[in-house]
Amino acid sequence: MSSILSTEGLSVVLGAQWGDEGKGKLSDILCGEADVCARCQGGNNAGHTIVVNDVKYDFHILPSGLINPKCTALIGAGVVVHLPSLFDELEKLESKGLDCDGRLFISDRSHLVFDVHQTIDGLKEVELGRGSIGTTKKGIGPAYSSKASRSGLRVHHLYNFDEFAAKFRIIVENKRKRYGHFEYDVEGELARYRQLAERLRPLVVDHVSYLHDQIQQGKKILVEGANALMLDIDFGTYPYVTSSNTAVGGVCTGLGVPPTKIKKIIGVVKAYTTRVGGGPFPTEQLNDVGEYLQRVGFEFGVTTGRKRRCGWLDMVVVKYSTMINGYTSLNITKLDILDQLPTIKIATAYLLDGKPLASFPADLSVLERIEVQYVEVPGWQKDISRCRTWEELPENAQKYVELIEKESGVPVEWIGVGASRDAMIHKPIAQ
Repeated sequence: MSSILSTEGLSVVLGAQWGDEGKGKLSDILCGEADVCARCQGGNNAGHTIVVNDVKYDFHILPSGLINPKCTALIGAGVVVHLPSLFDELEKLESKGLDCDGRLFISDRSHLVFDVHQTIDGLKEVELGRGSIGTTKKGIGPAYSSKASRSGLRVHHLYNFDEFAAKFRIIVENKRKRYGHFEYDVEGELARYRQLAERLRPLVVDHVSYLHDQIQQGKKILVEGANALMLDIDFGTYPYVTSSNTAVGGVCTGLGVPPTKIKKIIGVVKAYTTRVGGGPFPTEQLNDVGEYLQRVGFEFGVTTGRKRRCGWLDMVVVKYSTMINGYTSLNITKLDILDQLPTIKIATAYLLDGKPLASFPADLSVLERIEVQYVEVPGWQKDISRCRTWEELPENAQKYVELIEKESGVPVEWIGVGASRDAMIHKPIAQ
């Protein structure tokens, strides 16, 4: 196979729906030829599962490029980092045989997530009551709130520890003023972070100069997006979103690179639609179809273990996502989950008072009133899990993929047909 990644700038993998599309597997495949794999936003509320030789690797905060022994992993400034979770995840990966020594770097500009943020995350959900958004309670939202209010602490603050400690005490004091007294061992936390700071020190870099140096050298750089477009703080189903920019703009702001350096943008689209937590879901199927997709697709969150809500593929979402992210190609994942269905539906439009909407609406009350317009197509009812070329796919499976291409206006380059690393079809596209 010829080179897939750009040598002139960044190649980016982004979720096109509500997350959990299976971005990790494509990232793993592409990292086979990547020199650097970078995370640009989010925190350990994300989750990728990658299966290699029947060994499962769970990634939450760490870039999945660590599976490739020749790939360096970089956590950018747009990521918020809970250090105890980072090191715990690192230890679990190394216990499964990965040697990560000298291959992981973290930006000195990354903001830190503390246990107090996680405590506040839970308190905020209780405060919202029925309006809760179903966060992972990993402290991500409160950490980004601290960042936006300019009261956060970054990685570089750890290396002037007296000043760090003074600022940290003020943060906890202010949280208690806002939420009332809650149990929290401030001095114990500071003692832990004094040790974590020394453990972290060899990993800390000025990531802007590091990354641009890699670009100048013509290195192959893959950016691994977390969450997905419909969870973007600006363009997702607000307020049922995450707290960072999950769209392509987050690559620029989280890594400090100009848009002109982004050369390839691959959108990952599950062959049906899922989402975790609260919020609108126009094509959700609260019936036998939804139960089938949940059961056969084993739809449980990697980070939380929660059941994912399931429904038909929503091309209104994919087209909206495409407008914002400008995908150069798509990766369709979990196509094999549809193997047993005699007929399959795809949502092609939203109708409001009988008239099609131009795009995905910002107003969630509008979504409550829309009627989803579907196209129904015949299934293939064959096991495609052993297919490794486009030509091996049944005709109706090919037609399903071609319908996605037609509706989105974007060529499909990758097709996932199973859980293992090799269960992926590469469908070459014209350059």
